[in-house]
Amino acid sequence: QAQVTESGGGLVQAGGSLRLSCVVSGNAYKQYIMGWFRRAPGKEREEVALLDTHGGLKYADSVKARFTISEDNAKNTLYLQMNSLKSEDTAMYYCAIAQGWLLREMPTQARFDYWGQGIQVTVSS
Repeated sequence: QAQVTESGGGLVQAGGSLRLSCVVSGNAYKQYIMGWFRRAPGKEREEVALLDTHGGLKYADSVKARFTISEDNAKNTLYLQMNSLKSEDTAMYYCAIAQGWLLREMPTQARFDYWGQGIQVTVSS
């Protein structure tokens, strides 16, 4: 059973940067999607950035050119580098893994079977 743990959130001024980290343990699948989601107050959870084991990448339009997702396989860690932060990026951020899936299969959020508890990112204007 996989476990997902996020870190690195906090309070930052608009225009600043933060890097989120996500350690995944217990994943036995060689094929998977890992990614970041967020939920802002009063809104539904949305995809932010995803990557898979076959080189697939996907970003929400709202974060393209500002956020970068990456993975360190040796450390079982997923990162989200967030630059040029805006107040609308304020949300609870979640890391998740969809074991056995690839992005070209276009899985829904329901296919992400393990989630972290979330970490708050607050951008002050």
